[in-house]
Amino acid sequence: MSYSELLSQVPLFSSLGSDDLERLSASLQPRRYDRGEIIFHQGDVGTDLYIIRKGEVTIRLSSADGREVALALLRRGDAFGELALLDEAPRSTDAVARDEAALLTLSRKDFQKFLEERPQVIPALLAELSRLVRRVTQTVHDASFLDARARLARVLLDLAQRQGEAGGEGVAITPRLTQTELANLAGLTRESTNRWLRFYAREGLLSYEEGRITLLEPDNLRLNVE
Repeated sequence: MSYSELLSQVPLFSSLGSDDLERLSASLQPRRYDRGEIIFHQGDVGTDLYIIRKGEVTIRLSSADGREVALALLRRGDAFGELALLDEAPRSTDAVARDEAALLTLSRKDFQKFLEERPQVIPALLAELSRLVRRVTQTVHDASFLDARARLARVLLDLAQRQGEAGGEGVAITPRLTQTELANLAGLTRESTNRWLRFYAREGLLSYEEGRITLLEPDNLRLNVE
């Protein structure tokens, strides 16, 4: 079975031609995970890149005392564990199936063999990895320098850009999020998240109902970050 069409949606591989995508597709292995199942733990030895075919995956950090912070919510066409393709360092995060998930894996061995056969694709892959580093840097910047109101706005805008569906009322963020999940993504308490969600709703910038968030005026919401 060819997964080349799905591979073309993965930013890391989106610049590859059809022949290269077919070559990589042949190396992918399917895996399934139940809701809440751990895909890998922080500290595990990383050997594979994961690509989501179906379902959603949470990337999170966990502390020794049981606290958790969600870094990203991923869905079909997203990839994670990219650094495992480059080195043998331990995983830097946990990955958990948010619901039943069908994934594809690409091993470091197969990826390195692909690069040996197709060295011309290396610059494009390095460019995408550099964009990944910049996104991580932005996340650290936000956590360090933005206040609670701006951090929540940044997370909502990012979710809308990556996982939003434009409609008549605005941009709906497609995964339904609990306030706890949203608080984790923003690095806030649930109480603070609830307070600023209600504030933005009163200002007419968003609506929030049963976990469904719709950004009614994204441009005006962005003013809270700039």
